[in-house]
Amino acid sequence: MGSRKRPRALRLHEKLRQIREAYGLSQAEMVSRLGLSEELKQSDVSAFEREPDEKWSREPPLPHLLRYARVAGVNVEALIDDELELPDKLAPDPMHGVVRHAAKKSAKKLSRKHAGGRIN
Repeated sequence: MGSRKRPRALRLHEKLRQIREAYGLSQAEMVSRLGLSEELKQSDVSAFEREPDEKWSREPPLPHLLRYARVAGVNVEALIDDELELPDKLAPDPMHGVVRHAAKKSAKKLSRKHAGGRIN
């Protein structure tokens, strides 16, 4: 087997953070909201939200991505596809009913950073 890196979604970390922030949750609260308290810790969510080229960044397993998508009321494709944006308004949180608009300011910053088309 080769040692080639597999392609990564360059904006996944940003979208996961947008979801958490739209619901006004801390990273620890996000673990609970995902229903993964037995499997994840706050540090895991932190690793999922780091830029892909940072030392401690990680991608969540596919079942965890599915949980994020269900919480936000979006398709998994919206999380993985760098060409797609999250909707301006995410699904209401059944626990609290409050949803802030998904912040998109970091999307502009990221697109400038990766303007060279670099893929890790």
